[in-house]
Amino acid sequence: MMYWIGMFVAGLIVGVIAKLLMPGKDPGGFFVTGLIGIAGMFVGGFLSSLLFGVPRAGFQPSGYIGGIIGALILLYIYRLAMKSRT
Repeated sequence: MMYWIGMFVAGLIVGVIAKLLMPGKDPGGFFVTGLIGIAGMFVGGFLSSLLFGVPRAGFQPSGYIGGIIGALILLYIYRLAMKSRT
């Protein structure tokens, strides 16, 4: 249970970092950025654990780096999807 709560909190932080790293106007606000960060943290953390053999518990820098990369990718996809809607 603590793993999921930690991933949730870390995902919010990762979402904010991804938003700072990717300049431009986003169609969503803080809530959407937080959700993208959480999803990016789960995706990036999972992929980094597969690629680098990082355990899922505890502080692992590669998990956070993977989370930021995952959040950047999801933020880019979200921007493309919202741009095509308008």
